[in-house]
Amino acid sequence: MKAQSINWWAIFWIVLAALYFLLPMYGTLDFSLRMERDTISLKAYAIVFADPRFWQGFRYSTLMALITIVVSIILFVPTVYWMYLKVPQARPIMEIITILPFVIPTIVYVFGLIRTFSRPPLQLTLQAFTTDMLIVAGYVVISMPFMFRAIDVGMRALDVRTLTEAAQSLGSNWFQVLVYVIVPNLRVAILSGALISFATVMGELILASFLVRPALAPYMALLGLTKAYEPAALAIISYALTWFSLGLLQLVSQGGTTRQLTGR
Repeated sequence: MKAQSINWWAIFWIVLAALYFLLPMYGTLDFSLRMERDTISLKAYAIVFADPRFWQGFRYSTLMALITIVVSIILFVPTVYWMYLKVPQARPIMEIITILPFVIPTIVYVFGLIRTFSRPPLQLTLQAFTTDMLIVAGYVVISMPFMFRAIDVGMRALDVRTLTEAAQSLGSNWFQVLVYVIVPNLRVAILSGALISFATVMGELILASFLVRPALAPYMALLGLTKAYEPAALAIISYALTWFSLGLLQLVSQGGTTRQLTGR
């Protein structure tokens, strides 16, 4: 049997990419542990966790992320389902629309929100609740590329027309087909989009800063103006949240693949 040759060029690029991502993270972690001279300590993390502003920002961003996920699911699941069932030729148009948040800078978007909704008769930026409505709308748009593509990939793996016709032949209406047939088959796809959207909202800075809301990212930015070690600790905490979301996404995706292969 002929031995396979080692692709050293591929190994070189893998190692280079790993160093590119891991070295800055290691440097940030090491710096965050050096708050006390000549010793390794968690003092910077203790200060961050003892700050009520951190927990206020964390709670606010978590709540906004959960609301954003719910609104995105309610908006995109029926839309993508209807697109696949009735107008599959509109899919290229939807792809162009959902990629716009990557093209249009967030700063342009937030200024458009402020100029549009801070004037009479709406004036939604004058109260906290209505401003939160604006920021959720902004988060839905920013996370739209991830949520749409996750649901799109999941829907592409289904025979939507056959499932719909089978359910309707048993007496189901459109709402029952969507809730009891389509959504259960999209669990992994929906959770994938939800986790990526959650990480995106938790790290978003521009919307919360210009709409003056107590989110986690503006707190990190303001802390970085006057502190040194605490922002490094916050960066590691943010990395941990992101990697936790990605790890959970990988775990759920593997579980969904295993169930599909075993038929359970």
